[in-house]
Amino acid sequence: MHKNIVVFEVEGGSDKYIDGHRRDTMPIVEAIRARGWGAEVVYYRPEWTEALYAYVSGNFDGYVSRVNPGNIPGGEKGYFDLLSRLSGEAGLVGMSTPEEMMAYGAKDALVKLKDTDLVPSDTAAYYDVATFHGTFPTSLSYGERVLKQNRGSTGAGIWRVRLADKDLAVSVEPGTPLPLDTKLICTEAVDNHSEERELGDFMDFCDQYIIGDNGMLVDMRFMPRIVEGEIRILMVGPHPVFVVHKKPAAGGDNFSATLFSGAKYTYDKPADWQDLVDLFAEARPVIAEKLGGDDIPLIWTADFMLDDDGKGGDSYVLGEINCSCVGFTSELHMGIQEMVADEAIKRIEAKFGPAEDAVEPADVARENLETTGAGEEAPAGV
Repeated sequence: MHKNIVVFEVEGGSDKYIDGHRRDTMPIVEAIRARGWGAEVVYYRPEWTEALYAYVSGNFDGYVSRVNPGNIPGGEKGYFDLLSRLSGEAGLVGMSTPEEMMAYGAKDALVKLKDTDLVPSDTAAYYDVATFHGTFPTSLSYGERVLKQNRGSTGAGIWRVRLADKDLAVSVEPGTPLPLDTKLICTEAVDNHSEERELGDFMDFCDQYIIGDNGMLVDMRFMPRIVEGEIRILMVGPHPVFVVHKKPAAGGDNFSATLFSGAKYTYDKPADWQDLVDLFAEARPVIAEKLGGDDIPLIWTADFMLDDDGKGGDSYVLGEINCSCVGFTSELHMGIQEMVADEAIKRIEAKFGPAEDAVEPADVARENLETTGAGEEAPAGV
């Protein structure tokens, strides 16, 4: 065992601070080092793939990915292929692996869970344009819907869709395909702006979310109680760290729970939402079974919306799982970075056994990088 952990980043992007790193990256690195392990940041570039593979596979026991898929140069496929090689043929502990990111983080995870109590049974996913155009006009006849693209973040490409004519919305027979010239009001979560469009035109516009790598649209019932807020559980491995109640800005068509759209966040202890935390803990084995295994992400979140249980009480509907690059820059004072370091080391030692003291730290291992062929442009951030 090398007793070293590498943290992947990419250069540039709006998530970087003046030192070139995400604000939560170096706290993770420092927390790992404080536990007597080596830790280092390297940047991914497509042209460095083989050099990175040789360097990382020869000097580290595990990797932590802190890369927003939307910021990856050359697209996510090359980066994911590198991570898969490192966790596969090289045997590193991946945190998280591309397989885990895709299983838990893809929007169609909701579809795979629609036969559980967590997700409405009429949730669907469209993987091709023809199916989308052939199905959505009927889906919309049952009431307001939310379309979610698989790519993007902060509410971009997430649309609340409803009929502009309220009388038509009340009178339409569920299961009847709506005409393509039906007037819609479409509200995007990124900033709560609304547009009036015809159904056919709006579907043509949404084709962009389906075309391309990992393209898809998830079609989900609109949950009216979203105006009361979205409830997010942040997890480090299996451990709930905090619950944040994200309440959309009041007024108009607002339904987005992002800070950018004006939502207000309140941070609570898990015990303040014990019923939800217990529900999620009980459901996790089922979630793992449906999504392909219990190799849960290192840092991940689950977002819930309130619904009525039909008995005068509340129930919770799962709206999304995020795990590709969950940020916690506003919560560093909670010590999340220490929990991340402990969980990462625990996972590596679970695979390789307890670490010994006599190991080569990452800053010494860097001297071997020249043999990888990267030359003077060492693929490193620290």
